[in-house]
Amino acid sequence: MNRLKYASLAGLAAVAVLTVPAVAANAGDPPPSDTAPQAPAAEAAAPRPALTAKASVASVRAWQQFNINGVSRHMATGTRVTLQEKQGKRWVSLAATVNIKYDATYSMPVKLGLKGHNALRIVGGGAVSPVAHVTVR
Repeated sequence: MNRLKYASLAGLAAVAVLTVPAVAANAGDPPPSDTAPQAPAAEAAAPRPALTAKASVASVRAWQQFNINGVSRHMATGTRVTLQEKQGKRWVSLAATVNIKYDATYSMPVKLGLKGHNALRIVGGGAVSPVAHVTVR
């Protein structure tokens, strides 16, 4: 037990001896000021992922196929994106998904049967696209 006590005291003394010259060397330096230039927080933060969405048509017949096309920003190739439709006050995910291509674009074939005005958006990779509107007649 005494050996551990002496060994730890010897270790602390060695650390104290090694750090004292470094502190003494910095003693003549002025204290750091709050006005020193610093990098803005916006530059340090990673860019946020983003998606666009545009329907290939404004109006279609029920169950007629059309495309939702878009571009991704700051997303990895192969990221899965999903189509959502607004039903009442909720956004409901539909069974339409595609992966982002190597050129950061996607094209999703869609068929809708819900007649009337449909609000659609694309979600995935932490991003949500603006709403695209399609009327189904």
